[in-house]
Amino acid sequence: MMPETSATPNTPAQSNWAKMLALLRPHWKTLTIALLAVLVETSADLLEPWPLKIIVDNLLQSKPLPRWLAGVVSHMAGHDKLAILNFAVLAVAVIAIVGAIGSYTEKYLTTSVGQWVMHDMRRTLYQHIHHLSLAEHDEKRTGDLISRVTSDIEAIQDFITSALLGMLVSVLTLAGMVAVMFYINWRFTLIALSIVPVLSVVVYFFTKRIKKTSREVRQKQGELLTIVQEVFSSIRVVKAFAREDYEQQRFEEQSLENVETALHARAVKAKLSPVVDVLAAVGTCLVLGYGGRLALAGQLSTGVLIVFLLYLGKMYKPIRDLSKMTDTVSKAAISYERIQDVLNTVSRVRDLPRARRAPRFKGKIEFDRVSFSYSPEQQILAGVSFSIEPGQVAAFVGPSGAGKSTIVSLIPRFYDPTSGQVKIDGADVRGYTLQSLREQMSFVLQDTVLFRAPIWQNIAYGKPEAQRAEIGRASCRERV
Repeated sequence: MMPETSATPNTPAQSNWAKMLALLRPHWKTLTIALLAVLVETSADLLEPWPLKIIVDNLLQSKPLPRWLAGVVSHMAGHDKLAILNFAVLAVAVIAIVGAIGSYTEKYLTTSVGQWVMHDMRRTLYQHIHHLSLAEHDEKRTGDLISRVTSDIEAIQDFITSALLGMLVSVLTLAGMVAVMFYINWRFTLIALSIVPVLSVVVYFFTKRIKKTSREVRQKQGELLTIVQEVFSSIRVVKAFAREDYEQQRFEEQSLENVETALHARAVKAKLSPVVDVLAAVGTCLVLGYGGRLALAGQLSTGVLIVFLLYLGKMYKPIRDLSKMTDTVSKAAISYERIQDVLNTVSRVRDLPRARRAPRFKGKIEFDRVSFSYSPEQQILAGVSFSIEPGQVAAFVGPSGAGKSTIVSLIPRFYDPTSGQVKIDGADVRGYTLQSLREQMSFVLQDTVLFRAPIWQNIAYGKPEAQRAEIGRASCRERV
């Protein structure tokens, strides 16, 4: 698990963000179009209050329109007040339609990118898990791996869909509105921005806590899925020993821990939005009090005050949105760390640099002083040597835990010995590629396994190219 770090150069957190953004590189054309849609949506947000200013100042209070705007209105609608009203109404409709088109385009394209990135990551992670040896699978809990393939990848998809360009929309909207507000009245703007430093400290403080609680929630979800997977895959054992009540209690205890962790995380997240809303209200009160006094003194037009207040509300909205996105960003960061934790796991059993394709085996198997242990504390095999000739029938007999299954597992390299050599036809099996080695072997497993597929596909699982006649012969027992 990657440690939580601050944004300093060359930190693991920055490296993860760089890798996450690299996932988006194949989709740069789609994201470029989405970015243009973002600019359109932002422009519509910035223009939205101005038709109201025209109605208040230039229609109700009979102030003259700016020269360039008067020319546009005259060319489109006429010279009288009704023309100004029609122009303002039309402007409201056009701005709304343009903004809606930009918003739809941005959301559709980012959703599309999010789905494809999720597909690519799921495929990569699933493929990597398949290539891990049984040694790694023994150490990793299946339920937790399932959580990483599903929930963690979905968290990254949510980030791409709702937060990636959503954050850009909020930042551009905020920057544009601040610029326009400075143009309208710089004193107003400074008063409105006086709460931003406090907001920044609050958001930073809550972001760290949200990230920590999100990591705890993910861990608990993985543990819960692990229990479910273990029980469902061993349901015959549970029923054979009448342990249903025990497993139910174990599940409920883990589920309660999950609930408590999730509620704690939700409590932390729930505090952020009200704090931001209160601070935004304080800023609004300051601006409203100052602007109202100027309007009463005749130093500020009503239209300008209305536009400024509308901009103020819109300015605080992206600030609220950015604060709420900390949850999505934190979940994505934690999920990507968990995914990278799996992808960075190097299989202990893999093709060696000079591994070659195995020839057609005759079938002589040799163990030459082979030792093996699953953990340093307990050795399973110690200096085992034997030879099995081609066509010879061999049986290993002994109590449970004596190493019978381990011996069989070493031949196809499910595990590698800690010392000694396993040979086939006189050659160390580690000199062959895993696929070419295993495709010449057949296994009858201790536990019956059926995939969710037709019976004939299960029979031909180890030889998918088998003809129907071969499958039929394999499925029929000889009559004695």
